[in-house]
Order: sequence, then structure tokens, then C-alpha cells
Amino acid sequence: MADTSFLTWPFFEDRHRALAADLDRWAETALKDVDHGDVDAACRDLVARMGRDGWLTHSAPDPSDPSSGLDVRSLCLIRETLARHDGLADFAFAMQGLGAGAISLFGSDAQRREWLTRTRAGNALAAFALTEPKSGSDVADIACSAEETADGYVLNGEKTWISNGGIADLYVVFARTGEGPGAKGLSAFIVPADTEGFTIAERIDVIAPHPLARLKFENCRIPKGALIGERGKGFRIAMSVLDVFRSTVGAAALGFARRALDEALARASGRELFGAPMAELQMVQGHLADMALDVDAAALLIYRAAWTKDGGAARVSREASMAKLYATEAAQRVIDAAVQIHGGDGVRSGAVVERLYREIRALRIYEGASDVQKVVIARHALAEQG
Repeated sequence: MADTSFLTWPFFEDRHRALAADLDRWAETALKDVDHGDVDAACRDLVARMGRDGWLTHSAPDPSDPSSGLDVRSLCLIRETLARHDGLADFAFAMQGLGAGAISLFGSDAQRREWLTRTRAGNALAAFALTEPKSGSDVADIACSAEETADGYVLNGEKTWISNGGIADLYVVFARTGEGPGAKGLSAFIVPADTEGFTIAERIDVIAPHPLARLKFENCRIPKGALIGERGKGFRIAMSVLDVFRSTVGAAALGFARRALDEALARASGRELFGAPMAELQMVQGHLADMALDVDAAALLIYRAAWTKDGGAARVSREASMAKLYATEAAQRVIDAAVQIHGGDGVRSGAVVERLYREIRALRIYEGASDVQKVVIARHALAEQG
């Protein structure tokens, strides 16, 4: 049983505690036997079920209520809980939020009504198309272009490592419109999956299977109404979306770490070594203590960042980067220790900790690699120093 004492922390309100408890009960049944054999089908099914049962209403604001917004604490609690139960379920939920994030935060009323109504209901899958073959961490170096025409824009270029690539119904695509050099000349667009000139160039397999693809745009024509927000503000839009959702990546890592700690505690308590339970060995106790410390420290950083954003802070780049960096690196340590405590069973294909070992690695890379988070944190520290 995962520790829930953190829910008494002052970061949370009663509605957050109720949300966590309700989702945990739902996940116990609904995610008990997710079939990962066909990840495309599994993701579609998970999105449909989460939409049907109301969980996706938290992934985007209510398009019928202009005053509604994203609650980052709820997003983090949902991702942590889903990740603890099933990594693919966390992925499916996260992409509904991140994929439509630019529409949630900067879309017009018409765009929000058209797309958020569908993503919140689980009737449309979303994708966030930012990364390119030659521009991953360096977003300002995007080469994909959007040339304005009399009736819209023409997209040309590629995107890669795009989550939900190949199964999404809508893609939020960032492209160069040329208002200025680097970050100053980017814009964001909505591209439906059936748009002529848009193709899936390659599906990408990774160690923890998820729907990923390389996208190609060849004279892909989109209307003027596809532009999200203002021309030339794409970099700001992308960074604002990541500012919100970066903390939730840490929350997913925390969910993985909590599950690994639970599995390690059960293993240490239930297995004998040298005539006594493993849990009585001081070396094992040392591992468990380090794991528990990492879990709590990660939770504090994550929910501080989420609480700060929900409190009205315009930007939480520093807090979100700290949360994402620490939580993902700590989860890697916790899961590695859990594998060690399980011995040979820890690397058996299909074992819980073996699955977690594969799942966690990508989180230290996507939505800002650990090294990039260090740069962000250091720059904030230097700026504060003056």
C-alpha cells in the first residue's frame, strides 16, 4: 500500500485528497490488467475509458467556462497515481494534457470548443510536436517552416520523437514563421491528422513501448484559423506549456518510485536471507532508508512547484525544473535499488521492478533533459545573485 500521508501536507485542499482517493480506487480495478501487447490499441482504449469515467476533464479547462483553468496539483496527483498503477495509463493521460496544452492556455474560444471538448471526453487523441531531428533541447533552432499564403499557411519540415505520433487526431505543431531570428520567429498551429501533406514518416520503438513517431510535412496546407495565439509567439507558448506540465513529469516519476519502494519493502519483509528476513540486514535497511528519503524529497519539490503555479505565479521555471530534475533522477535511484533488492527476479522480463526500470529512463530525457534542467536552475540562481 503506497504511503498517502503526504496528502495531509498544506499544499493540498480537501478536493485534492478526494481526487487522489477516488482515482486510486478506480485504478485498482480499471488498470489491473492493461494489455500492453498492442500499445496503440491500449492507448486508444485507456483514453476512451478515462474520458468516459471523467478523469480527462482534469487534463484541460472546460471550454464552456472561460474562467476555468488547469489545476497543476490535480494534474500531478493524477499522474503520480496512474504511474504507480500503470505507466501506459499515465502516458495516455499526460498526452491529452500536454498535447492540447497550447490550446488550453492560448487557444481561441473556437479552438477550445472544437478540440478541448473532444480531448476531455476521450474522443480525440492529442500530440505536442516540438522536437526535430536537429533541435531537441534547443527549441529556438527549429527548422520546420510555416509560410503564410493568402488563405493560410504551408508547412514543410519534420518532427521526431513525437508522443502519440501515428495515433493522434490532432497535432500542435511549432514552426518557423520568420518574425525574427531564433526563438523570436516561431508560431504554433493545430494540424488535424487527416490534413493533406502530413504523413507519419516512421514509427519509433523504445525500451518501454509507447506510441512514438517521426512526422513529415510536405506542402501541408492549413487555414489561418489553425494559428494558436499570435504569430511569432510560439516559443513563449511552448515554454509556458512546459512550465505547467514539467512538474507533472516529476509526479509520474514519483509514482514509479513509490511503486518501486512498495515492491522493495514487500520483498525485504517476505524473503529470508541467512536465516532471517532480508529486512533485518542493515545494508538492506540502508537502501530502504535512502529510497524513502528520495521519495519524500521528490514529493516536496513537486507539490511545491504545483502549489506555486496554482497560487497564481506567472512562471515557475525554477521550481518546475528543480522538481523534474530531482524527481526523475531520484526515481532512477529508487528503482535501481528495488531491482537490486529483488536480485535475479528483479531483471526477469515482466517483473514489476523490471518494467519500472525501463519506464523511468526516458523521463530523465523528455520535456527537458536533466542536464538542461541544471542549466535552467543555474541561470536562475545566477540571475538572483545579480
